[in-house]
Amino acid sequence: MLKLYGGARTRASLVAWYLEELGQPYEAVAVDLAAGEHRQPPFLALNPFGKVPAVVDDEFSLWESGAILLYLAEKFGALQTLQDRAIAAQWVLFANATLGPGLFVEANRAKEAPRLLGSLNTLLSQRDYLVGDRLGVADIAVGSYLAYVPMFFPDFDLSPYPAVQSYISRLTQRPAYQNTIGRR
Repeated sequence: MLKLYGGARTRASLVAWYLEELGQPYEAVAVDLAAGEHRQPPFLALNPFGKVPAVVDDEFSLWESGAILLYLAEKFGALQTLQDRAIAAQWVLFANATLGPGLFVEANRAKEAPRLLGSLNTLLSQRDYLVGDRLGVADIAVGSYLAYVPMFFPDFDLSPYPAVQSYISRLTQRPAYQNTIGRR
């Protein structure tokens, strides 16, 4: 069984969300970050940088949330073609390299958030999900950052982005989200 290593308030929760959406069993392994377990040799053998999440699937281990999401999408058949894989990678990389820093790095937020959220609002006003007609790995990657905005910045005004608000609501009402990130 796949083991997911993480801690409270880490990106391991979005990997758990995706696993639950896929209906795949996994074992959650708590890493006590406050006690420094992520800096000890057993965990450093999984991720030499001492960061969570990490997964172990049989003898294979992987770290970095985006890489884990793409691996799971591929492993469980959500990506059928080269184009599917490229589009999924595009959105996962966008989430981690552009959207996350644009929303969560204070020095970037005033300039980047309106541009990023405006573009996402336009896209999401035309469709319910980022790729195709159902939730996929792109939605987990991008949607997790968007869902974190009201959690971490309750005064952030999302009202200029009604399609983004609707998207966040649609995602956060899903049972798999409620069982993972929503339990915070």
